[in-house]
Amino acid sequence: MKSVEITGKVRALDVTKAQLKATRNAEQVPCVLYGGEKPVHFSADLSSFKALIYSPESYLVNLDIDGQKCQAVLQDSQYHPLTDALLHVDFMQVFENKAVVIDVPVKVTGTSPGVLAGGKLQVKLKRLKVKALPKNLPDNVVVDISGVELGKSVKVEALTTSSFEFVTSANAVVVAVRVTRASAQEEAAAKAAATAPAAKGAAAPAAAAKAPAAKK
Repeated sequence: MKSVEITGKVRALDVTKAQLKATRNAEQVPCVLYGGEKPVHFSADLSSFKALIYSPESYLVNLDIDGQKCQAVLQDSQYHPLTDALLHVDFMQVFENKAVVIDVPVKVTGTSPGVLAGGKLQVKLKRLKVKALPKNLPDNVVVDISGVELGKSVKVEALTTSSFEFVTSANAVVVAVRVTRASAQEEAAAKAAATAPAAKGAAAPAAAAKAPAAKK
């Protein structure tokens, strides 16, 4: 999995709202690192969160807090209700020998025959929750739609993995090809066209039977 670097400075625990506001006004984000012997409270430059927060990708985070280095994953982030400004970030420390759970993006590949037939592709889940050792975490989960027909879908249980496992429910639908009005009309027209020759052929003998016999 890709990684980003974030450098921070330890901050005091007993701070006032005014001090937190001053920290944010200085474009510093209050953060907490969990998972170690005790939580570590620190602040980091707002600009360093651009790739981590404002990106569809998932990353491991290489933290450097006053020279103390560790690896972590984003656990939670809080935003201002009106301005959407980043207010607070929680990290969870990860270790090489312990599995970690993280959301990773879904990457759709291939061309669906259902879409070619006029259906509409719907990505129901843009991210899936996976569990693996840090070294085995994938950049994304690839979903091949080459065999997805009109009205069909791909569930989590249909996806194969080797180095990680899914935490998302096996019955969850990841992608689906929905039947549209246009595709339904095309399918009905195709069925009608397929049965038309048989109906025409059946009508001919019937018409011949009704025809009067020729006079000798």
